[in-house]
Amino acid sequence: MCLASDEFRSDTGENLRRRVSPDNGRTWSAWERIQRYAVKTPQGMHRQYPGLGWIDPGTGRLLTLVLDGVLPHDDPLEGMTHWGLRYRVSVDGGRTSAVDEPVVQQGAYTADHPVEGVWIGRNSMMIGASTCTPIRSREGEILVPVCVTPLGPDGKYHRPGGGYTYHDALVLIGTWTEGMKIAWDVSERIVADPARSTRGADEPTIAPMPDGRILMVIRGSNDVKPRLPGHKWYCVSEDGGRHWSRMQPWTYTDGEAFYSPASCSQLLVHSSGRCWWIGNIVPQNPRGNSPRYPLVIGEVDLQNHRLRKETVVAIDTRGPEDHADLQLSNFFAYEDRESGDLVLTMTRFLSRGLAAWDGDCYLYRITEVGGH
Repeated sequence: MCLASDEFRSDTGENLRRRVSPDNGRTWSAWERIQRYAVKTPQGMHRQYPGLGWIDPGTGRLLTLVLDGVLPHDDPLEGMTHWGLRYRVSVDGGRTSAVDEPVVQQGAYTADHPVEGVWIGRNSMMIGASTCTPIRSREGEILVPVCVTPLGPDGKYHRPGGGYTYHDALVLIGTWTEGMKIAWDVSERIVADPARSTRGADEPTIAPMPDGRILMVIRGSNDVKPRLPGHKWYCVSEDGGRHWSRMQPWTYTDGEAFYSPASCSQLLVHSSGRCWWIGNIVPQNPRGNSPRYPLVIGEVDLQNHRLRKETVVAIDTRGPEDHADLQLSNFFAYEDRESGDLVLTMTRFLSRGLAAWDGDCYLYRITEVGGH
């Protein structure tokens, strides 16, 4: 399945559509418009953004998390207080949904109060990026890394770091029940030090390690405080994603720190057993989101959960004709089921600068990722 949309302003997709391939991407159906993803209501614009979906290897069911909310003035920043999540389950490749309902924690929770500490209208819960994909734990549970906006002492959305937005990280823990539904629980929150990451713990990506532990890599930021070092951060769970170690800067295996802007990244476990990380590493300290080039891939050490510096190579970077505003980010990667290659899709956004506000979408194929 391929999803596409048009973007005329930040964080707002329009003209959402999809197509499907019966032969692993060699040929594609005509585009089909996805209806009712944006509907005007008396309360505001009701928007739904379905994710790319994830196949549960234990059941073969397709699970799709859907960003869902009513934005009073259709301002993307209103999502910080209005986004919630739905989940859809399909057994026919996403053509229809056997289940389509809100993500609600077990117990005394509702769609308006979906998990502990979240009240839609005051704060929110969301999928941070397409790279924040679910995994299946050793215990057979579904783990979904998400972001929640915190509440301050006054009960309102709180940005303790002073940056553009602020999030804590959280893991939804799902168990299949009757009728192909999922019973949801949640992990403890992963909380950043706002004095070190001004936009908190954002866009978490997770991967299971061979010893049963789970690695999480997190987007940080030095927005509004550019003298702070810009890093990716990490933590580890030893109990199936329920509790997590303290957030620390993610480094190379020898402890050397590296710079990374505020951008998404992705952990991906290959069928060979190797774990790869894809993200931005920059030579100098970034300023908030920038620069978002080069985009690199490197292998994760499965024992100490750090990045192996000698394996890091560039997938793409700024060329002589590209503007300094170029963004190589907001990508998605998956393993080709036939070849074992990693396939990555990404728009080379702002290649002609902010005034152009455009970019072409590319497909990258990364080979020899399963060998020694």
